[in-house]
Amino acid sequence: MALSGAPAIGATHLATKVELTISCENLMDMDVFSKSDPLCALYLNSSGSMWYEFGRTEMILNCLNPKFAKKFVLDYYFEMVQRLKFCVYDIDNNTYDLGDDDFLGELECTLGQIVSNKQMTRSLLLKNGRPAGRGTITICAEEITDNRAAQFEVSARKLDKKYLWWSDPFLEFYKQTERTWQLAHRTEVVHNNLNPVWRPFRVSLRALCGGDVEKPIKVECYDHHINGSHALIGSFKTTLAEMQTGTSTSPAEFECINPKKLKKKDYKNSGVICIRRCELVKEFTFLDFIMGGCQINFTIAIDFTGSNGDPRTRESLHYINPEGYNEYLKAIWAVGNVIQDYDSNKMFPVFGFGAQVPPSWQVSHEFPVNFNPSNPFCAGIEGVVQAYQQCLPQLKLWGPTNFSPVINHVACFARQALRQNVASQYFVLLIITDGVITDMDQTRTAIVEASYLPMSIIIVGVGGADFSAMEFLDSDDKLLRSPFGHVAARDIVQFVPFRQFQGSNVALAQSVLAELPDQLASFFNSYKLKPPNSSDVSAPS
Repeated sequence: MALSGAPAIGATHLATKVELTISCENLMDMDVFSKSDPLCALYLNSSGSMWYEFGRTEMILNCLNPKFAKKFVLDYYFEMVQRLKFCVYDIDNNTYDLGDDDFLGELECTLGQIVSNKQMTRSLLLKNGRPAGRGTITICAEEITDNRAAQFEVSARKLDKKYLWWSDPFLEFYKQTERTWQLAHRTEVVHNNLNPVWRPFRVSLRALCGGDVEKPIKVECYDHHINGSHALIGSFKTTLAEMQTGTSTSPAEFECINPKKLKKKDYKNSGVICIRRCELVKEFTFLDFIMGGCQINFTIAIDFTGSNGDPRTRESLHYINPEGYNEYLKAIWAVGNVIQDYDSNKMFPVFGFGAQVPPSWQVSHEFPVNFNPSNPFCAGIEGVVQAYQQCLPQLKLWGPTNFSPVINHVACFARQALRQNVASQYFVLLIITDGVITDMDQTRTAIVEASYLPMSIIIVGVGGADFSAMEFLDSDDKLLRSPFGHVAARDIVQFVPFRQFQGSNVALAQSVLAELPDQLASFFNSYKLKPPNSSDVSAPS
């Protein structure tokens, strides 16, 4: 289906889930005083003419030989040609548009080629078809047949100091393959701490050990350096079975050994890694939840602030066009026609914000566009469009642009659903905006709080304004923090600029919704919530 990268909306062919792991070597160095900061973006071509972005890896600072921890999961259709393009960039700024960053090369191929090779290494090419220096990209494919995962809680004690008094440690977990050690997971960096406690994390058994609890796993502990030359503190090899013996009161402990220090007579270790929890859990898929009765509730929020321009003029993004649709209507149609398939009653609450509303003409930031506070629902996307068209002439576009009221509004319902202790409802807020935001601190706080709820936020930017604020909220590289320092539990914001997809509603919808399946599944799995109609009572061991 389209949400997982299928060739067309509503495809019914049987598919196999495939996970892709990406690494590169010998990338071009585009920075003068440091090394390139690479990121790999994956593009799919389902229409034969237009590419759309499926997802991005994390960005790795100062590294010409990156191993990306983030993986891509695609539906593989044996009977179809699925064209893929892997584009590697040196990230130089915080903008969403990769066109602003240095291009390090690309590989265009089919998913079938990758699957048939299992591991494929190819040269990266520039846009003109010439080699991108000596740069190569390696793509490993693995079919997803095992839906178990390992839930970890890990700490360390008495790690070696790499500076005068401290280290900034992080861990990397590797799976043994026929040819090499493949990165399965990388933790966050804990700064200035020789006794770090890392955030709990989850790794699929497929990625960690191929489902074999006795298969060797390598764990490396590094001291993080901003220039990319991370210093090895120590490493050890173990198995999942050994790590499973640890508990919070009696952790499984492993000595971190640095090979360069073994010659020292009094050397014991470079610290101890403590596995305080390693529990096998079953991971339900997005389709498990949807087919098991989980309901996706979509709410639409529309920006009616003055920065959009007077609707009576052609320059306005809200232009009342008697001959066609303005950008807001196009975005509503493009995304709404896909999302309505996952909302069984197709009744959507629709709110506006940033306008003066009759009869009091007070500025409101969460008014129902049908002017019915007790029943803000619109029937299907046609009802949304009709309510928008009837509402617009009655408003005075004003300001400021506050996102937090409507985010908190939806979060209230998501919080109530979470109390049911079953994966019965997931909430998605679609915000369509021209990119100017006023209450950034309150919005950051609202998003961080919502990250702990069954909720995602999709932001579609219309017009050509500065979308740096939206890109900041879409925290793909690091989790969002509130002004008070609270860290989001996960990334729940997906931002897409509408004008990049003019002429292809399918590509827009697929790009906008690309992250939603994983956000939904990962949330419910992390809370150990099962689909309402699930007959599964325990995780397989």
